[in-house]
Amino acid sequence: LRTHDQPPLPITTVIKNEKNVCKITFSPNIIQQAKITTSGILGDFVIRYDVQRDMGIGDIQVLNGHFVHYFAPKDLPAVPKNVVFVIDTSASMLGTKIRQTKDALFTILRDLRPGDNFNFVSFSNKIKVWQPNRLVPVTDAKKFIYMLAPTGGTNIDGAIQTGSSLLRDYLLGPDSSSNSVSLIIFLTDGRPTVGEIQSVAILGNTRSAVQEKFCIFTIGIGNDVDYRLLERMALENCGMMRRINEEADASAMLKGFYNEIGTPLLSDIRINYTENSVQYVTQNLFTNYFNGSEIVVAGKLTNESAESLHVQVTASNNDKSIILETDVPLRHRQIDTEKNVKLATKLGVALGSVAEDFVERVWGFLSIKEGLRSRLRSQTSKDREGHTQQATNLSMTYHFLTPLTNMVVEKPEVLTDGTMAPAPTITPGAGEATSPANELRPTKKSITFSKTSADGDPHFVVEFPLSKLTVCFNINGEPGHILGLVSDHKYSGVTVNGKLIGAPAPPGSHKQQRTYFSTITIVVDKPQRAYIEVTPKKVILDGRDRIVLPCHSTVSVDSGALSVAIVGNSNVTVTVGGNISFVILLHRYKNPAPYQRDHLGFYIGNNKGLSHNCHGLLGQFLYEEVGLAELPAQGDTKPSLVLKVKNRSVPVVQKSRRIYSGTQSVDCWFARNNAAKLIDGEYKDYLMSHMFDTGDWPHGTNQV
Repeated sequence: LRTHDQPPLPITTVIKNEKNVCKITFSPNIIQQAKITTSGILGDFVIRYDVQRDMGIGDIQVLNGHFVHYFAPKDLPAVPKNVVFVIDTSASMLGTKIRQTKDALFTILRDLRPGDNFNFVSFSNKIKVWQPNRLVPVTDAKKFIYMLAPTGGTNIDGAIQTGSSLLRDYLLGPDSSSNSVSLIIFLTDGRPTVGEIQSVAILGNTRSAVQEKFCIFTIGIGNDVDYRLLERMALENCGMMRRINEEADASAMLKGFYNEIGTPLLSDIRINYTENSVQYVTQNLFTNYFNGSEIVVAGKLTNESAESLHVQVTASNNDKSIILETDVPLRHRQIDTEKNVKLATKLGVALGSVAEDFVERVWGFLSIKEGLRSRLRSQTSKDREGHTQQATNLSMTYHFLTPLTNMVVEKPEVLTDGTMAPAPTITPGAGEATSPANELRPTKKSITFSKTSADGDPHFVVEFPLSKLTVCFNINGEPGHILGLVSDHKYSGVTVNGKLIGAPAPPGSHKQQRTYFSTITIVVDKPQRAYIEVTPKKVILDGRDRIVLPCHSTVSVDSGALSVAIVGNSNVTVTVGGNISFVILLHRYKNPAPYQRDHLGFYIGNNKGLSHNCHGLLGQFLYEEVGLAELPAQGDTKPSLVLKVKNRSVPVVQKSRRIYSGTQSVDCWFARNNAAKLIDGEYKDYLMSHMFDTGDWPHGTNQV
């Protein structure tokens, strides 16, 4: 981190620099603060900084199956720009607003570069153009700016049409350069009152006038602005919107905004990644890149065990095409990211549980922003509802405050003895959003499911109803291993995989470590591909739409081939068609011991829709019958018991297992040594390459 060259620091400002972390403290007393301002606003404390970046492809961080790519090249030659300033001079701009706007325009005028072309349009009920029918190279426009005089109404539509016409005609003329960037900077403090006043019509007229040939950047000043209109106008025309509050320093904010877009470096930027290696990538096509900004792209890795990710960036700069590409070593980047997160936590940065999901939360943040933008651009109520639901679900899952969510601050009640009253119990499902498009609704809490399961460390339990026997076994896997639990891809199209996470063993245990299921995916390939991914914190449903639901909700969603019902902080029921269901128990700890991890338990509910060829650690037993036999004593040894499974004899002993979150105990016949002879093949045969691997069982069975 390096600070920019700036005037002397404010009083009582202390900067402590460490590698990768800079801690800045500002703590004036009342008297010192009064010297800064006495207006009632305590003043803005502005920190300007940049980060040291390597040239080239940018920086990529990798954590827990997600990546985030920061691309911010610099030291490139500036691309010439064609800019039309469209300035509101209606009567409401009189006084401070027009004075501060003029001050900013004088500064912006000085910052125009040789090679830039520009013009000014002022509008009220009348529209005035500084240099009619053309854009001009850098020259003195101070007189025009100085003579701007507020009066009359607000003809937004006419002003946009005039500015667009100027730019369009210039771009078609002989003086236009193909390597330049074109834009309109539009500023207003009011709503349309003259000419076309309907927002929908103004937006349609603007799209027709722009014809995707340039971008519109909009600025609203004050409280009487139709910000929704300005934001949609910018979003639909590759620009962005800025809001300037009534009491803010409009001059400083206008200069700052222009600094953001005043130096274009690249245009038509496209960022691509290895095909089929990533999914749910956020926006990766950008019209322009300006000096001082940053392009950020995030996504999910389809194969966490892949060695590298190929990244390619293509763009235009002046009259040149730029291609940057490299292979990013994913494991190395994951190690670096984990180190930086640990360093930041060690130095006292308040990350808490956010740290472990840091990169995924960046993906969630960018996805929410995209959802909100898409919602604003929606042309139909159905599209709007879909984008609203997606952004709401993500906001709730990652606990981001957005225009679609509320933050409730509850003041704790102090009891007569001075202690705090316990927090009120919130009924699951209260206040949940609903979406007719995805049939999101409160769910019932009563569920039934079998004993056939994989839960805890994990302990596997298999119920054989026809044989009236229950068998159990352990799988001592390694953290990061992905186990095939149910494999029926060829027949019913259903696959279930579970990923293991590690933890230290409890004190006094004979084990070196414990393992739990941290993620379970259920993939369905018939009648169309869909999947559900469950973690202790969230459920991702990818059917007709991609929906992310927090596990603290009580809600259900029907999405064609798949449906999911969540009982908040308790369990998730997944139904495929009408005759296959799985139940996933959510095990979360408020104050976990070192050997405890938030994890999942997997139970098979209804398996009627799974075929008799179903396989996997649990699936292979669904239609089997087993028998119990006693081997006669030999010499001094006692008689021993064996299970007869597929003509194999499996030594077993009787044990007791706790299931259903410890609420029930089941007696079972336990097979030792990672279920040797009980399961077809051996443990390593059930390792999947990634969470969505639907590979068929390729092996034969063990023999007696």
